[in-house]
Amino acid sequence: MSVVALPLRRSHDVLGRLRTWRPLITVESLALWASLYFVLACNGPFWHAVFATGALAGASGALAAACLLVLVFALQAFLFCVLLHGPLAKPVLALLLLAGAAANHYARTYGIYFDTDMVRNVLHTDAREAGELLAWGLLPSLALHAGLPLLVLSRIRLRRRTPARAGLTRLGWLLALALVAAGSALGGFQDLSALMRNNRELRHLITPGNLVVAAATIARGDGAMQGPRRVLGGDAVLAARPPEARPRLLVLVIGETVRAQNWGLNGYARQTTPRLAASDAINFADVDACGTSTEVSLPCMFSPDGRDGYDKARLANSESLLHVLEHAGVHSTWRDNQSGCKGVCTGLAYESMHDTAAATCGAHECHDEVLLDGLDAAIDRWPDDQVIVLHQVGNHGPAYHRRAPERLRRFTPTCDTDDLGLCSRDQVVNSYDNAVLATDDLLADTIALLARRDDRDSALLYVSDHGESLGENGLYLHGLPYAIAPDTQKKVPMLAWLSPGMAVARHLDHACLRRRAHSPASHDDLFHSVLGLLEVRTALYDRRHDVFSECVA
Repeated sequence: MSVVALPLRRSHDVLGRLRTWRPLITVESLALWASLYFVLACNGPFWHAVFATGALAGASGALAAACLLVLVFALQAFLFCVLLHGPLAKPVLALLLLAGAAANHYARTYGIYFDTDMVRNVLHTDAREAGELLAWGLLPSLALHAGLPLLVLSRIRLRRRTPARAGLTRLGWLLALALVAAGSALGGFQDLSALMRNNRELRHLITPGNLVVAAATIARGDGAMQGPRRVLGGDAVLAARPPEARPRLLVLVIGETVRAQNWGLNGYARQTTPRLAASDAINFADVDACGTSTEVSLPCMFSPDGRDGYDKARLANSESLLHVLEHAGVHSTWRDNQSGCKGVCTGLAYESMHDTAAATCGAHECHDEVLLDGLDAAIDRWPDDQVIVLHQVGNHGPAYHRRAPERLRRFTPTCDTDDLGLCSRDQVVNSYDNAVLATDDLLADTIALLARRDDRDSALLYVSDHGESLGENGLYLHGLPYAIAPDTQKKVPMLAWLSPGMAVARHLDHACLRRRAHSPASHDDLFHSVLGLLEVRTALYDRRHDVFSECVA
């Protein structure tokens, strides 16, 4: 009995000590321990990216790496000392632990950088899209990187002090940490300055500092309404036309996450656009997106400012291309099968297919073919010139398998889960390519619908908002900072189709357009090309960015 009782008694003693373990520490000590934990346990993608640059090789590199470790530790501890106060210290740190563990998971699994645009994407993602990212693979990462720290945090007691003493102590710690950060930066200045100057995007991998800085930038109101909304194209008018001219109709299809590299019309090894290939649509083979996320690209492509003039706050407080068309008397309607128009259609006719066609959709979402439901009736509601925007869910990841109806699942085997890590790359690409087939189907059906109508001079323009990484160099999804994003996230498909009536009315030479389509184009061209095609006169119009202008006979 004594041989068995001794180990049992010891195990009971250990459990008893754990139950009674309630260390009493200061908030500053908590900040130091939290920073150390994050630096060592939740920043693997950052350290991997740092050493992958090769900038810290050799003896001097080893010293610089040590200085960088101390620098990141001191800066994060400084941040925690700013954020953690009184009774809210533990809840705030618990939230940062969960958010940091999740960010670490997505950075490690998909190669995501959490800059301001990416965090804004996360905050603006609706419940349906968010659910696709919350795959089961996230749970082990949360348990590993947040579970034990949260348990430890729950046992810690924080020492209470008078406000005056607490303030003076905190100020002293902030000063000390600032000095440590400065000293470590100076200690490895030559190597560290070169590293960060040449790889500025690395700061977006430092967790949770990346999340806090991005959230603070957004909360500060970088896109908040300030003063009256900027009016665009108040001078816009339609060019005079003969009385017998038919009304003009433009269907503008905004794609989602379709990359140029998997677009059949661009010479992809697979024919993912078989119906479009059999049509007389004009394919633009070299098109650059304005951004690598919908939050950036969508407002940008509907703006006259272009990528070089992109300003989040100004666009958030500004009218768009659609408002310019309205000023000229061209009615616009936005039909959405996504998560909204990102301010592009504010105050204009808007229809969410999730609401109007919910009964015909699946459990998770509506396939893009739903955008054609009632389209003829929508056209008939307006007798004069109009633009109808069809905003797709397209190839939005990671749930590519949900984007195509069963009849279009031609490439197999597919990745039938939201967790891409559970699939081979071939399965992921198969599911993605099936979703491209669904876009081909939608565009071909839309062209057929427009071709049947002889009461309008019609046109269709299609362009995707950004591309996607499908495992190249370990990257998945999209949203990388533009400066380091691969072409798979920046190159997008674009095409145009013109009815015979539209081509004649606008004196457009099809052969010339096909030649023009081989030249570079970009999202910067959409604003001016639409104005030119519909003959809207405004000082905003720039002929150099109108892809149709040089082909008007």
